[in-house]
Amino acid sequence: MTPDAALEFLGNMDLFWLIAAAGGGFIGAAIGGNLAFGFTGIFILLAFGISMATGSDVGFSYVAFGPVFGPHIAFAGAAAAAAYAASRKGELKETGAGRDLNTALAGLGQPDVLLVGAGFGMLGYVINNLIALIPWFGTHTDTVAMTVVIQGIITRLAFGKTAPFAWASKLEGNKHWIAWQEKPSQWITIGALGGLLGAGMSMMVYYHALTGVDEATAEILMANAKTLPFALSAVTIILLSRGVTIPVTHHITIIGGLAGVTFFEVWENGILALILGAVFGVMAAAIGELGNRTSYSPGDTHIDPPAFAIWPSTTIVMALGAMLM
Repeated sequence: MTPDAALEFLGNMDLFWLIAAAGGGFIGAAIGGNLAFGFTGIFILLAFGISMATGSDVGFSYVAFGPVFGPHIAFAGAAAAAAYAASRKGELKETGAGRDLNTALAGLGQPDVLLVGAGFGMLGYVINNLIALIPWFGTHTDTVAMTVVIQGIITRLAFGKTAPFAWASKLEGNKHWIAWQEKPSQWITIGALGGLLGAGMSMMVYYHALTGVDEATAEILMANAKTLPFALSAVTIILLSRGVTIPVTHHITIIGGLAGVTFFEVWENGILALILGAVFGVMAAAIGELGNRTSYSPGDTHIDPPAFAIWPSTTIVMALGAMLM
């Protein structure tokens, strides 16, 4: 009997995982959202090693994208806890208020803040699994990213004073998300080259999984190939949280990776797949900046621009791939 052989409900949920998600939401809030997301990247890298050594996907399904450091649980829980701490407790005034993802909220010494993180971690588990049940769409989008966006909207409605969506025509003062990648010349360059990076990394993982490992391990590696460049981008968020002026690229590299793998399958042409990775990287960067200007910058809580870009971009790439196969 496995540890999670508990009560199952609604077709794809498990009581063990739901309760465990409270721990993920707690740890995200305790250490801060950006650091928690950095750990997501670290554990994705470890998950590749675990899968190669054991043939198990537990590093991906339970740790990196599950109840421990899944962004819909740990990161979203941290964002909700920060918004609560700012609006209900008057904290974080000097560090970004309700959009503060860098402060380790355990340092506030207020258990209710951590409980909010735990509660939103559990909510993230439920929302993610409900999205996965939607016919066709649930298997043709990034349910984790979509859950992060929905969690952000719920957080703003619960703890914010601004509307979930508006338009920020001028980015000044505290309206900036990433000041050095908000101009078209900036995000187009970062999008194209980041998408290229993601496509190349993911295609190499995918190709060598076809030739170098057993069938069960190959399935895990191929299913998660797009997450290797995503992991690299996620780890760099740790540097961003410490003041290093890096670009935010995880929405770009994961979509570039997905496009590379998807269109390599269609045409078996690596150069073309690299180019399309760059094209769809630019698309993801554009949608991310749209998310910045319509949800993050006009608001007083965190609605995540990269997640805003990842889920529709995933659906577009997967739908095109299905049409062309």
